[in-house]
Amino acid sequence: MAFSFLFPDVGEGLHEARIVEWLVAAGDTVIEDQPLVKVETDKAVVEIPAPRAGAILRLAADVDAIIHVGEELVLIGEAGESPAAEAPASTSPASPEVVPESQPQEAAVVPARKGRRPPATPKTRALARKLGVDLYGISGSGAGGRITDEDVRKAAEGGAPSSEDQPPSAPGKASTAFHEPGSVERIPISHLRKVIAGAMRSSKQISAHVTHVDEADVTPLLEAYRSIKPQIEASGDIKFSLLPFFVKALVQALKEFPIFNASVDEEAGEILIKHFYNIGIAVDTPEGLIVPVIRDADRKNMVEIASEISDLAERARSRSLTLDEIRGGSCTITNIGPLGGVFATPIINQPELAIIGLHTIKKRPVVIEDEIVIRQMMYLSISFDHRWIDGAEAARFMSAFVRLVSNPSLLMARL
Repeated sequence: MAFSFLFPDVGEGLHEARIVEWLVAAGDTVIEDQPLVKVETDKAVVEIPAPRAGAILRLAADVDAIIHVGEELVLIGEAGESPAAEAPASTSPASPEVVPESQPQEAAVVPARKGRRPPATPKTRALARKLGVDLYGISGSGAGGRITDEDVRKAAEGGAPSSEDQPPSAPGKASTAFHEPGSVERIPISHLRKVIAGAMRSSKQISAHVTHVDEADVTPLLEAYRSIKPQIEASGDIKFSLLPFFVKALVQALKEFPIFNASVDEEAGEILIKHFYNIGIAVDTPEGLIVPVIRDADRKNMVEIASEISDLAERARSRSLTLDEIRGGSCTITNIGPLGGVFATPIINQPELAIIGLHTIKKRPVVIEDEIVIRQMMYLSISFDHRWIDGAEAARFMSAFVRLVSNPSLLMARL
């Protein structure tokens, strides 16, 4: 009996993924847990294993296609069994033998359409079938154009805008300016860039962003760093940077001001103070920004943190991180300094409440005890959600953070 394996939610909140590489072909025999396909999800490339042994009767999507949670991934059956009797997943209902009991079945065959299948969850598709709504005629209002239950209900009442009626300057979508033929180059937007774009827009819509900037004299920190760097790098295959100092300083500041190591459950009306310190490190890759997580940073020394940062950054650039390695952060650091600039206003990595920006270190004249001296100075910024955190608290937090990075002896004493 044929079994239709539906694309699973391999991570919390996942809606879709891009097919990167098929590891099997139609006609192959597989065993349970054998990798079937590589898919690109929320900034990670992961393998999807076979849920059972059998013969691959059909691959339901091509390489580079977008597949949504709940859609057929592969059809698995007995060797020699033909998939010809099975209706294509994107154009007609699967037979009772293929669809699990928990999956709603379509009342009638839907004619094949041209173009990408409308993005919607299985629950929304079931609602559309119940109300007799054609999803191909709806322009979704959800993230990335996803059709929501509300869109379907409005369409059933005759109030939802169709894809043909959608105005050219719809909210959230930039209009296409006129240009001379051949004067522009069209570059396909990658799946990762779409994920980043959706996350950035969502964060700006969710949080009330405010950025506070402070300044630190990191002359003593650089002296300490330059003193221990050769010794650490001589003892093993490790590249030691300044970043571990900032990670440890951040952890200490978060312990003093726990609201910055929190998230909010608005539905329950609760602030979730986290008693773990999983620090996200923004990594610049050729394909876009990825934020792997240093877990339990409070329990690791700076050498361990340096080694982990190097490993995670390398695998972020090769797209070989696991989903667990990019999720579960409690606060994030973005190190913009090596790229130049004065300071920036980073966007919060949801569902966190704050993100720290590290900026360029430059020699500048400063006044110390009425004397003008040259010191290594650095701007530090924090973007925070002003809905839950007051500006005064952010100023106090940054004062504590600056005190630690300006005084490495004090930082060491508190590790």
